[in-house]
Amino acid sequence: MPSPFTLAITGQSLIHHDIRACVDPGFLQIVEILKKADVAFTNFEGTILGRHGGSPMKGSYFGYSDPQVLDALKQAGFNALALANNHAFDLGPPGILSTLEEVRARGFLHAGIGLDRDHAIAPGVAAIRSRLIGLVAMDAGPGPRTMYADNARYRRPSRPGVNQLEVTRIFEADRAAFDMLATIQTTFQISKLERANYAQPDDPPVLDEDAEIDFYGTIFRRADVNRRVIAVDPDSASIHLEAIARARSREQFVIAYLHHHHWEPNWRDVPDWVRAFAHACIDAGANVFVSHGTPVLQPIEIYKRAPIFFGLGNFIFHTEKGETEWSSPDVWKSVVATCAFDPAGPLQIDLLPVALGGEERIEGLDFHERQVPMVASGKIAQQIIDDLAERSAIFGTTIERHGPTGRIQVSEGQR
Repeated sequence: MPSPFTLAITGQSLIHHDIRACVDPGFLQIVEILKKADVAFTNFEGTILGRHGGSPMKGSYFGYSDPQVLDALKQAGFNALALANNHAFDLGPPGILSTLEEVRARGFLHAGIGLDRDHAIAPGVAAIRSRLIGLVAMDAGPGPRTMYADNARYRRPSRPGVNQLEVTRIFEADRAAFDMLATIQTTFQISKLERANYAQPDDPPVLDEDAEIDFYGTIFRRADVNRRVIAVDPDSASIHLEAIARARSREQFVIAYLHHHHWEPNWRDVPDWVRAFAHACIDAGANVFVSHGTPVLQPIEIYKRAPIFFGLGNFIFHTEKGETEWSSPDVWKSVVATCAFDPAGPLQIDLLPVALGGEERIEGLDFHERQVPMVASGKIAQQIIDDLAERSAIFGTTIERHGPTGRIQVSEGQR
């Protein structure tokens, strides 16, 4: 029977600066927890500028990091990284090659990008303290198809890139809104060829001509009510679920990871499609499901004794001076979740509240100066745990607060 072990999970790490010189006790307390865990996991939200070079593939939201940030993550205690995210392709294929090279050189368990589609889909596997750990990491966009890894085929070479979970964004529109869009297309004589031109570098979508309109790359569908729908491609989902099932069949402890930016209007809410996909991953054999992308803390669910972290927000979030869109205090609050898995006993999850930059800066505007997370212990800590407990209760999860920290206890027979 597998022995008990611990998995520490944090928010995403968008790291551009070397933080190894930080000796603040509030940060070092977190480092101690990460180093004690058998597996310490985060999402490296970025790409490495290394010997393969690269060119910017974005506008103002472009970013890259020097290889030394991986040394900083290593020193902080991390030994497992998800690499699938919206910044992984910011330097194009050369950035993918450099990131893979530098991550491998440091011995991280990693997954989520690859030399081609098959390589990107393949789970990362590592033997950590006598246990095989499998990591399947996916990104659901939105992003251009060119950022995703692809296999070679007739007259097309392979493309290094990100492992994609294919989803489609559709806006369902009532009769008045749909007819207005159709009228605009007719008025401006928007032809199929012109729509194809504006769809580049992607191919234009396949439509139900009687019920759907491609409005310059956005699909609108005739419906009774106005709403946004995110539809997961069943073939794409099947590929990833099969990868999870294969890893589990090889007696691996499987971490399923999803990054996406298809957020709800209230960032704190869990999209229905994400919850359904998380359940499917657990059903396929994943032992834990983790998601990032939304820059705020989202609820926790326990499904078939497997923890689902719908969104752990940020752990390291390096911004540029002058950025103002991150003014919500929720962006700077998170938890470090340490899961103690015991095959013969209960599952215990300890939740350590953290404030990026420290509690005293939560309400400030000095975003670019918040270099590291620090343990929250005062009123902010209580608010983080109590708020998370209230929102997680909707999913049947009980979080008990012990002073400034929280705990989830799942008995052997509890689902």
